[in-house]
Amino acid sequence: MTKTGRRIIGIDLGTTFSLAAILDGGAPRVLPNSLGEALTPSAVSVDPSGRVLVGEAARARLALDPDSTAVAFKRSMGTADRFLLRGRSYSPEELSALVLRTIREDAEVALGGPIDEAVVTVPAYFGELQRRATKDACEIAGLHVERIVNEPTAAALAFGLHDKDRELRAIVLDLGGGTFDVTVLEIIQGVVEIQATAGDARLGGEDFTDALRDVLLQRFQAAHGQAPSSGIGVARVRAAAESAKRTLTSESRAVVRLLGVPLAGGGEVDFDTSLSAVDAQAAWRALLGRIEVPIRRALKDAQATPSAFDEVLLVGGATRMPVFRERMQDIFGAKLRTDLPPDEAVALGAAVQAALKVGDAAVADLVATDIAPFTLGVETVAEAGTTLVHGVFLPVLDRGTVLPASRVRSLLTVRAHQTQVAVRVFQGEHSQCGKNQLLGEYLVKGIPRSPAGAEQIDVRYTYDLNGLLEVESTVVSTGQTSTLVIERTPGLLSRKQVEAARAAMLRIKFHPRDALPNVTALARAEELHVELLGGERELLALGMQRLRLALESQDPAEIDPARAALNDLIGRLR
Repeated sequence: MTKTGRRIIGIDLGTTFSLAAILDGGAPRVLPNSLGEALTPSAVSVDPSGRVLVGEAARARLALDPDSTAVAFKRSMGTADRFLLRGRSYSPEELSALVLRTIREDAEVALGGPIDEAVVTVPAYFGELQRRATKDACEIAGLHVERIVNEPTAAALAFGLHDKDRELRAIVLDLGGGTFDVTVLEIIQGVVEIQATAGDARLGGEDFTDALRDVLLQRFQAAHGQAPSSGIGVARVRAAAESAKRTLTSESRAVVRLLGVPLAGGGEVDFDTSLSAVDAQAAWRALLGRIEVPIRRALKDAQATPSAFDEVLLVGGATRMPVFRERMQDIFGAKLRTDLPPDEAVALGAAVQAALKVGDAAVADLVATDIAPFTLGVETVAEAGTTLVHGVFLPVLDRGTVLPASRVRSLLTVRAHQTQVAVRVFQGEHSQCGKNQLLGEYLVKGIPRSPAGAEQIDVRYTYDLNGLLEVESTVVSTGQTSTLVIERTPGLLSRKQVEAARAAMLRIKFHPRDALPNVTALARAEELHVELLGGERELLALGMQRLRLALESQDPAEIDPARAALNDLIGRLR
């Protein structure tokens, strides 16, 4: 779609997979990537030659070269975490930008023209720093962020587009690869009204995989007297756990068979076992308990009971797990709705939001509201008799406030002749600032010298639909106004840092786009080559060599048949 002649798309930047979508002919649709697939793995790898791989080609290298491959970095957005890939250190924002750039380039090919604007989704429980870090990643990738939307809200928009002639109350359960969000909403004549949201920013399908990995590692230790090697060995066991998790979504037992797993003490062994649905349920008991915590909070905030909902919308690939669906059915009854692909619902909703931004006639009657996921407040000093208690959290804008919103609270000086006040902005729900998250601080100067309590400073918080915050302070007696400037904090890039990161990206050597299918085919073949033995391994090695020779010729007439033959061989040998 266009806005003043420019295309704008919806992007779901996921922990495990990412994808883009647009509104086409009145309905949202996912844009295929360069491999013709809907989902692009959120993975980045650097091969031995220094080439940066993104997507499926990177994910396929995870089991072979885990130390040079990064995944699940979305969980580190807005933090000081770094990822070291072959001697170069990457921030979560830089890695996310590589994925976003790939998504953008694939969308440009699919649509036949440039794209530089996007609506991007984030977990509802992402805080201010995480949202700002996401926006920075988009800018590094050359995307102007038209709107940041909560993932459950986006999913609600996708469902709401189809339900704009209905009235219903629903709850969105969004269990993705790295996060779990719960959103209570009502859809009335095309108006999607968000009433409450809660979540866990570090709970998702990756944790369920890790729980199965731990079971397999325990069995491996018991069977062989030592653990697999900390690099490739553990990575291969985790890959087996991921495969078993997927198998258990449709079968009652998953067989795990690994050949030549390197040991921590040297040497290699084979590993054979199986995981039943009962084994998985036992491994996931604690995780399922954690899932219920944000559900209870969202229900309490919305003053609702499980029986109050007409439908329960399941979003996120991890909601395919039978154990999750069974638990949700126990809580909410037989109202689970899965008619939209759980992996695609968020991106489809982002496309709807993009259409709303440009005034697309297909969504002219659709309206969406949103709420603040966290309480935002300021540090104050409280009086306890003759004692001053510091570090008290004063809420300015409460969790659940409908956005956009602007709220103001008044503070008084606490000392005689006080000429400045420190405004410290926090996010959280605890009464003590020390247990909440500091977003930033600055000094309000130029306060007239007066007795204690004589000068009033009004602190106003303005929070928009992008989840971005502006803080203004006004000295009432003088009218002097100051605006919050958040100084450098972990994960929050300055403008200069964003510009430097974008310049650095230009120096990174990407594999040409038309050759990415070849890189991916070879990466998939290498992953399979590890598992095979004997004649099958030799046959696969021959297929890889044929493609490599064809690539040296740079002749499509040789490359395309060689790649097709290798992909066909991979399919037959798996």
